[in-house]
Amino acid sequence: MATVRIIVTLKPGILDAAGQAVQQGLHALGYEAVTNVRIGRYLEVTLPDGLSPQETNEMCERFLANPLIEEWRFDVSPPRTPRVSRGSGGEARGTKPEARDIH
Repeated sequence: MATVRIIVTLKPGILDAAGQAVQQGLHALGYEAVTNVRIGRYLEVTLPDGLSPQETNEMCERFLANPLIEEWRFDVSPPRTPRVSRGSGGEARGTKPEARDIH
């Protein structure tokens, strides 16, 4: 089995109201240097070995994203448990998906 990490975001030029709201909130907290916040979705899907990248791409195109306004990228890797630290004032540590396909 393999884990596919998929990131779906709005295409450039598509209004991202949620991203604008987050940006305004960050500015209100004093982070005025933050620009161009975009909001997206992150999915982890466990798939059987041998599933082709084309089939993963098809899943995104047909169901997981709206190809008219969204783009996606994914990376396939063996399953693993990410180390994530959460807490106030601390820096979160974990795995960051790498881009493979962008549409």
